[in-house]
This record gives sequence, structure tokens and C-alpha cells, in this order.
Amino acid sequence: MTIPEAVQLVLEAGSMARGGEIFILDMGKPMKIADLARDLIRLSGLEPDVDIEIRYTGLRPGEKLYEELLMKEEGLTATRHKKIFVGKPGTIDIGTLKGELEKLKFVISGPADALKEYVKEIVPTYHTSASVHTPVLSAVDEITTGKEEYPK
Repeated sequence: MTIPEAVQLVLEAGSMARGGEIFILDMGKPMKIADLARDLIRLSGLEPDVDIEIRYTGLRPGEKLYEELLMKEEGLTATRHKKIFVGKPGTIDIGTLKGELEKLKFVISGPADALKEYVKEIVPTYHTSASVHTPVLSAVDEITTGKEEYPK
């Protein structure tokens, strides 16, 4: 999707807003970072893997392989525009949330493994990066000329 198309989609969603909605925009097919990197290198008049090395190093803490737009339980509602949807936010009991946050105060000061296990309990979609072994391209520091690296 081009920038003007994306802007038009955002403006269209804004015109539908009544207050408080969560709009999900269908921006088209996802693009691989590696393909984008190669295209940018070529557009700069250089050759990928010859003039500029592309290295695959894996995930850093906190990085994801993909981004979920919504969790399964949230669902989407169609709008009059085929590329604009409204997400239904999840609900949680405020008392339950406060109780879990109180428990978190104690768990956070303990060992990191205990904290990860607790987060897995209260956030069903949470996965540690240790469970992911697929190498991916990090756009920030893996497209380098070898002269400058992002600190690890």
C-alpha cells in the first residue's frame, strides 16, 4: 500500500468515528523485511550482499516474528468500507485486575523465571523469546556496511 492510500484509509476511518472505537485497517499483504531491505539497497544504486551485507541474527528480547492485530476473543465488525473494521475490545473485571497487579508487586522482586511463569498465567498469549528459534532480519542493525553497529 502506498502512503497516499494509507492516509486515505486513516482519514476514512476517522470520518466513521463516533468516539472510542478501535479501527483495524487492512493495509494489504504484509511485506518481508528482507525483501524491503533488498529493494532499498537496490534503489540506492547498490547490490545486496555485495555492497551491503544482510545478516540474520535472530530475535532480541521483546521482538516478535509477527504482530497480532487482535486476539481471537476480540473479533471484528465490518464497516461500509471493505478495508476498515472495528475491533471489539476485551473486558476484564476491575477487581480481578487489581488483585493480579497486587500479586505482581511481590513476584516482580523475585527471580526472573518466576516472573515469566506468572506472566504466562495471567496473559494467555504471552510467549518467551526462548521458545522461538526462527532467524529473522532486524531492520535496525542488520543492514549495515560494517562501519556502524547498533549496540546489543
